Amino acid sequence: MLLGFNDPEDGMNVGKTLFAQVMEFVPWKSFGRIVAKHEGDSGIRTLSCADLFRVLAFSQLTWRESLRDIEACLAANQSKLFHMGLAQPPARSTLADALNARDWRIYQAAAFAADDYKDVPQGLKALSSESGIWHG
Repeated sequence: MLLGFNDPEDGMNVGKTLFAQVMEFVPWKSFGRIVAKHEGDSGIRTLSCADLFRVLAFSQLTWRESLRDIEACLAANQSKLFHMGLAQPPARSTLADALNARDWRIYQAAAFAADDYKDVPQGLKALSSESGIWHG
C-alpha cells in the first residue's frame, strides 16, 4: 500500500505524492557533486540541472511524449509543482534550450550513482529501469 493513503475506502491522499516519494530515493548530494564536476549549472539562469532532472523524471513516470506534452501536463498540475520541487512550469523553449545545453554525461553519471545507492528498493529500480530513469 502506498504511503499517505490511510483509509482505503476514502482514497484521499493525506501524505506525500508518489512522485515526491520516488524523488526521496535520488542521491541529491551525489547529483550535486556530478553537476559541479561537469559545470552543468554554470551560466544557467532559469532551469537548473536538478529542476531539469525533476521534469524529465516526471515526464518519464507520466508517459509524456513531447515537449508540448510535458509543458501541458506541468501546466495542468501547476498547484502541485511546489511539492515536486519546481517554482513554476518551464516554458517549452526553456526545456528545449536546457536539453540542448546540458551535458548528457551528467544524467548518465546520476543514473549510475542512483544504481549504486543502496536504499533504493529493488522494485523501484525494476520499475524505473523500464521507464529509463535508472539502469539496474
